[in-house]
Amino acid sequence: MTMQAAREESTSPTRLFTKNMIKNAFVGAVVKLNPVYMVKNPILFIVELGFIITVLLAILPDNPSRTMSSSFYWSVSFILLLTVLFANAAESVAEGRGKAQADTLKHTKQETQARRVSRGKEVMIASAALRKGDIVRVKEGEVIPGDGTIIAGIASVDESAITGESAPVLKEAGGDFNSVTGGTTIISDELTIEITSQPGESFLDRMIALVEGADRKKTPNEIALNTVLISLTIIFMFVVITLPFFTNYIGFALDTGMLVALLVCLIPTTIGGLLSAIGIAGMDRVTRFNVLAKSGRAVEAAGDIDTIILDKTGTITFGNRMAAAFIPLQSVSAYSLMQASVITSWKDETPEGRSVISLANARGVTIEERGWDAATFVPFQAETKMSGIDLAEGGSYRKGAVAAVQTWVTERGGSVPADLKDKAESIAKEGGTPLAVAVDTELLGLIYLKDTVKPGMRERFDELRQMGIKTVMCTGDNPLTAATIAKEAGVDDYIAESTPEDKIEVIKREQAQGKLVAMTGDGTNDAPALAQADVGIAMNSGTTAAKEAANMIDLDSDPTKMIEVVAIGKQLLMTRGALTTFSIANDLAKYFAIIPALFMLAIPEMNALNIMQLESPASAILSALLFNGLIIPALVPLAIKGVAYKPVSADKLLRKNLFIYGLGGVLIPFLGIKVIDLILSSFL
Repeated sequence: MTMQAAREESTSPTRLFTKNMIKNAFVGAVVKLNPVYMVKNPILFIVELGFIITVLLAILPDNPSRTMSSSFYWSVSFILLLTVLFANAAESVAEGRGKAQADTLKHTKQETQARRVSRGKEVMIASAALRKGDIVRVKEGEVIPGDGTIIAGIASVDESAITGESAPVLKEAGGDFNSVTGGTTIISDELTIEITSQPGESFLDRMIALVEGADRKKTPNEIALNTVLISLTIIFMFVVITLPFFTNYIGFALDTGMLVALLVCLIPTTIGGLLSAIGIAGMDRVTRFNVLAKSGRAVEAAGDIDTIILDKTGTITFGNRMAAAFIPLQSVSAYSLMQASVITSWKDETPEGRSVISLANARGVTIEERGWDAATFVPFQAETKMSGIDLAEGGSYRKGAVAAVQTWVTERGGSVPADLKDKAESIAKEGGTPLAVAVDTELLGLIYLKDTVKPGMRERFDELRQMGIKTVMCTGDNPLTAATIAKEAGVDDYIAESTPEDKIEVIKREQAQGKLVAMTGDGTNDAPALAQADVGIAMNSGTTAAKEAANMIDLDSDPTKMIEVVAIGKQLLMTRGALTTFSIANDLAKYFAIIPALFMLAIPEMNALNIMQLESPASAILSALLFNGLIIPALVPLAIKGVAYKPVSADKLLRKNLFIYGLGGVLIPFLGIKVIDLILSSFL
């Protein structure tokens, strides 16, 4: 099988299992029989101990604690062994769904060579030998050897090896969207990249570890549930251990093999065997949506999210704000405004700055550089909200937020044109961003920057609202622009002219009310808020700082992916709850199978509890045990795929699942045990 075929087989959403996956799962199930491994799951470890005890009973015929035939004990031993193997196989299947994808990624990593640039010379080395700070040059058709920041060049990058999407992505130096991921391929031009990760810590390394399940740690909810299950197991062990003292007192002895069978059926074997598989599968489902979760806790927390904070630019909107028009003020000519706009943008390497020059050039305005190397470039800063240039020959040019440029002009002794406010508000009401342009003490006019809300955002936010999740948009735009974008997108609330500190404050305010908060973002200024949020999702197209601060990374850079992440988190919690409910509920039928079988020979009146009319004590015990073991592989597809989730109220969801998995957990075992008893009774 080719690597591409292996990848397609491992990632196909329509194929839950493959032949290789099933084969490897049962090999893994046998390997995991090692008691050193089994002791990590106390419930299954007890089942394994029960297997050993019943084997000893089968091979020691003179044992006084046995009253049944050897064939009965061998049958019980075989069923207990199958139960443990099925539970181990469930975990192995969940792990195996990520291993083929991990193998493909490992192959990519091992095969990649890097062209390292040192002292003006290029040296080919293995990508694994790269260190943080190394400079590499990657040409057309070559694989990017590691995570990094583009310091020169512009190129189309194929990210399908990571995201599964075939559409190329344009990557270039400058701005917030200049990061690249190791394992992706340049399909045109070339890039010079500074490596930003140490060996073993790259995005690819973390993805390999996560899809293999090697880094999966139990979540707090999973630990809490595991504690409850272990507590129940200890209680049932105490009951079973003390039961012989009671029966001896009333005049008859219980068979040890039957006591083992009773214990195995009493303890929550089903959920104990599936709990690990549910957690691993939840991580795998997130990965298959092209979201890299750094921990299972983040996935689980996503299911309980109350509020989502979204950055506007690049998240709700496309983020590529482009110059759409030049609007002069009062008696200023359009040509003078465009000329000044070009000068302010001359050394502005951002897409916005280049769009200003392109629009002016398209309208016939060009500026020849006149020894501007000596000029002082003023970069944009969040504090000043302006950028520009101070020419050595005289003349200070500024471009930026209207309020900031207005203050700059008045501080220098200039005046504010009467039509500035109306024209700026007009742009804002249309959903655009006005940039003011000034030269020394004169405000010349406005540049109309236009951004576009991504298609389908309103429908997406409606879905979140149905889930009971509040959406808040944060933007540095003025209140009018923010209000227009918020209305068009359909968010519940917005914060205009927000700073990184504002985002952190709104997150803390929501958290102080007991709410779990998610944050999506892509820029360096989003990093503190991403770290503060309970669930932080960074766009893969964003900065390294944002991706390091977040606990999830969206490989497709699609902010609406938050809805899928929330749904997967809810699905994980629902699946765990549903199967726990089913596991505990189906114990009821097993009680009616085993308890009459244990006592009805000594106490004939107990036969009244044999409501399933099982053939004999032996067939009743074997039927209950066999059902107990077979239900685990029967539920593996549900554990892997997860319980179907639809955005409805929590109360309605709870009633539905209690009806399906609670009532179903009671009724199905009665039917299953009876059918197995009919089959077994024909052989016993």
